[in-house]
Amino acid sequence: MQHLKDSTKTTKSKKPRVTMATAFKTIIWPRRKIVFLGLVLIIIRSLAGFVLPLESKVLLDEVVPNKDYNQLYALIAIVIGAILIQAVTSFLLTKVLSIQAQYLISELRAQVQRKVLSLPISFFDNTKSGALVSRIMTDVEGVRNLIGTGLVQLVGGSFTAIVTLVILLRMNVWMTLFTFIPLSIFGIIALKSFKYIRPIFRARGKINAEVKGRLNETLAGVRVIKAFNAEEQEHKVFEKGVDHIFKNVKKSMTATAIMTSSSTFLIGLATTGIMGIGGHYMMQGAITLGDFLQFTFLLAFMVAPIVQMSNIGSQLTEALAGLDRTEELMNLATEDEQEERTIQLENVKGDIAFNKVSFAYEKGKPVLHDINFEAPSGSVIALVGSSGSGKSTIAGLSATFLNPESGMVTIDGKDLSKVKLNSFRQHLGVVLQDEFLFEGTIRENIMFPRPNATEAQLQNAVKAAYVNEFTDRFDQGLETLIGERGVKLSGGQRQRIAIARAILADPKIIILDEATSNLDTESESLIQKSLSELTNNRTTIVIAHRLSTIKKANQILVIEAGRIVERGTHDELLETKGRYYDLYTFQAKI
Repeated sequence: MQHLKDSTKTTKSKKPRVTMATAFKTIIWPRRKIVFLGLVLIIIRSLAGFVLPLESKVLLDEVVPNKDYNQLYALIAIVIGAILIQAVTSFLLTKVLSIQAQYLISELRAQVQRKVLSLPISFFDNTKSGALVSRIMTDVEGVRNLIGTGLVQLVGGSFTAIVTLVILLRMNVWMTLFTFIPLSIFGIIALKSFKYIRPIFRARGKINAEVKGRLNETLAGVRVIKAFNAEEQEHKVFEKGVDHIFKNVKKSMTATAIMTSSSTFLIGLATTGIMGIGGHYMMQGAITLGDFLQFTFLLAFMVAPIVQMSNIGSQLTEALAGLDRTEELMNLATEDEQEERTIQLENVKGDIAFNKVSFAYEKGKPVLHDINFEAPSGSVIALVGSSGSGKSTIAGLSATFLNPESGMVTIDGKDLSKVKLNSFRQHLGVVLQDEFLFEGTIRENIMFPRPNATEAQLQNAVKAAYVNEFTDRFDQGLETLIGERGVKLSGGQRQRIAIARAILADPKIIILDEATSNLDTESESLIQKSLSELTNNRTTIVIAHRLSTIKKANQILVIEAGRIVERGTHDELLETKGRYYDLYTFQAKI
């Protein structure tokens, strides 16, 4: 959808509303050849459908009274041919349009997923992953009714209804006009219903996303739920969510039921009226039995598409509501706005500097105040301090996950907020406190940043991070499946895989956020050896609660309440007997 791509350049405060004209321009028109072929097929099918009602008059008024078997056989052959044409065109419609619609759905899903991955970290911090899955997988499904048989049936149904109307008017004007009264009332009811239903469909998408998001969290945190005996509590939360979905569906079903019941009643009235008027004309000799039967058949041909169009209209309304939500997502600003980020990094050295950097997650509630420090290429800068002091925020700014509210973070003297992110992040390696591993094998997780790495490079990373210390004991070795988020491994094993992954990436800049926090004493000693290789000739920012792990850092920054209160080497800070001295001696006693 070109409009979706273009609209990402700006962020709109007002919720977008996709119109049928927009959908036609961005979805249907680019695929006009396929749609035109579908229209041709459905017109052929509609024309073939006229054969049976038109030939019924010939059967009753000519063939049967004259006992003309030759004409009867010819009539049967014509009808069979028409039925065959209808069957073939129906098959081709499904083959051509339905497959194209499914291709479009897959194309849009890929487009939305790409967009989601381009959004800033703050977006993911405020959005449930399950809700995003629903936005990507479910919201775009409605487009099958725009490119698939839905829209074509709407056009084809309109064509059939108009052709039938012309024939009926030529047969009997008064009988035809009589049917217009109930059909007009039904049309007004249907239009009102579509206007009422669209906001319901929009709300349903949001509710579905919320419920799926919570369900995703429930399944991911099942160990915590069972540990605290909270199954019933989670069940009630989910039950409340599905009840909201039920109430939403009930509203839309009520509107649909009104359309369906009104169509049944009003069309029934029209049919009854035609029986009375037709009976009167037949008794007067104005029309024959064949004329009446033909008129009744053709009336059904006109009414059926109109009723069908009400159902298709409901589907199109749902499709547009889904596209509303998709457009809303596609309008969000990406983290790599081309207007601001114009600097392409070449030959990165790795000099990082913070110049009077302040940051706040919420306006008016700063978490960092005028942070100043330099991390020359190849140096190790350690951040220590109590929980919530701002250490992880500094790491997030260094990794470009966050942008300063004021001040500047630079890489090799260039403003990091103006650097193209891909040119910076290809030189970045991160090992987080709660490291994320993907479901799959140990090999796949280590090779994640460099899937084309050689076996020698992989083995070097495995040995450097001492991953082989435990994989050698596994029957499958590096091919061992680790389960979702690596649940089959210990914390120390997961952390060593994460470090091996960072070593294989061979970055210029390393950020270690509590990289040894999940390790036992034995694992920690192994990791310390691998970390010395990982940080060699690389700019490294280390966050650690275990102060024994950062004795060799070139500079230690003590962060408290978002400010640097002390700085220096391990020995220098111990000599000053300040905050670092208190923290270190306290841990030494433990």
